[in-house]
Amino acid sequence: MEATIALRLPRDAASVPVIRQMLDSSLDALGVQRHIREDIQLMLSEACSNVIKHADDSDDYTVRTELSRDRCSIKVVDAGSGFDFSGARQVSPSAESGRGLLIMQALADDVRFVKREDHGSVVCLEKTLLFEEDAPGKSLLLTDESTTSRR
Repeated sequence: MEATIALRLPRDAASVPVIRQMLDSSLDALGVQRHIREDIQLMLSEACSNVIKHADDSDDYTVRTELSRDRCSIKVVDAGSGFDFSGARQVSPSAESGRGLLIMQALADDVRFVKREDHGSVVCLEKTLLFEEDAPGKSLLLTDESTTSRR
């Protein structure tokens, strides 16, 4: 089984808790461990907040999450003027602001930043899912692996 949630959201701070709660509810229903869900919520919040703050030319943005086997993949896509992630300034972990990239890198298993020339930016985040004992997601999402190995 694979699960996908994709939303096109207004570039407004009110949109962040909407997608965060939708994804968390899905992960909770599958039985993903709480600390993993909290990491994903914070990563997603930081990525969406960066779009809201920095994607000047964009009225909306898209969040696409895919749950497959034991992975959660998130893409946050904006249609702004793009952001040069290689030139992002390094900030102190104790700084009051500007720590979003550091937070995403600390919590995600994999982070990729893509600048699309004149078409905005994409933040790709991946996190390995750990499940509670007897969680529905353990059997539902991991079914693909056992089915594939029997073929």
